[in-house]
Amino acid sequence: MTYPMTPEGEAVTDLLTLSHVSLNFGGLAAVSDLDLTLTQGELVGLIGPNGAGKTTVFNLITGVYPPSAGTLEFRRGQSTYKLGTMKSHAICRAGIGRTFQNIRLFRALTVLDNVIIAHSQSSRYGLYASFLHTPGQWRAERAIREQSMELLRIMQLDGKADELAQNMSYGEQRRLEIARALATKPTLLLLDEPAAGMNPAETAALTELIRWMCQQFSLTILLIEHDMSLVMNICERIYVLDHGLVIASGTPSEVQQDPRVITAYLGQETLDA
Repeated sequence: MTYPMTPEGEAVTDLLTLSHVSLNFGGLAAVSDLDLTLTQGELVGLIGPNGAGKTTVFNLITGVYPPSAGTLEFRRGQSTYKLGTMKSHAICRAGIGRTFQNIRLFRALTVLDNVIIAHSQSSRYGLYASFLHTPGQWRAERAIREQSMELLRIMQLDGKADELAQNMSYGEQRRLEIARALATKPTLLLLDEPAAGMNPAETAALTELIRWMCQQFSLTILLIEHDMSLVMNICERIYVLDHGLVIASGTPSEVQQDPRVITAYLGQETLDA
């Protein structure tokens, strides 16, 4: 299964750059003067207390909200995208995939159909081929089905391909959402609380899966998560938000020892969990 992360095969230093980004809702500053940089191949955490602005940052990157100030640049191969001026579907096509804090599946469709639909953004046959059912269209649809089944196999969901998404467990739905995000063939994957609702065994398995995906698909991953054991175990760097501001950034050990972070989380034990 091929995921053309860098079409020209060249190394990219800064894949994503947010410079002095702010977002205001009326008089409320949801994000303030945010600087954030991701380098190709990194696995970076974005943490903070509830209401810190973490999901808002994801929404800015994926075009849900335009920034009130600042610039967001995404680079893929020789192309540079100004994310603050783009629609969400165009950002997805550019190579940014995401999951959501609140699971968003087509619950009345099968597990397989959920992943097949996600492939639509990268399909290459046009309206003419769709109407006439050309050989090219059939080949493309067969390839999409095979790739979708492979993603389900990776997520250990291939045995549930024909089940309705609404009948799966919460942890399985989380894995299905990751499969759908991978189906868009991203360079950058944003994971919003992927371990939410999982038991310790499921979380441990997810930790290894995320690490494997980063290497297997040449992904850069930005991860929001409240499970500090997962974050500290898997992330190379961490940004810490509080009330829309970055209060600390660095390696997991550096962040754990930062007094501003400890204060924001109301106790050292929260970070050592």
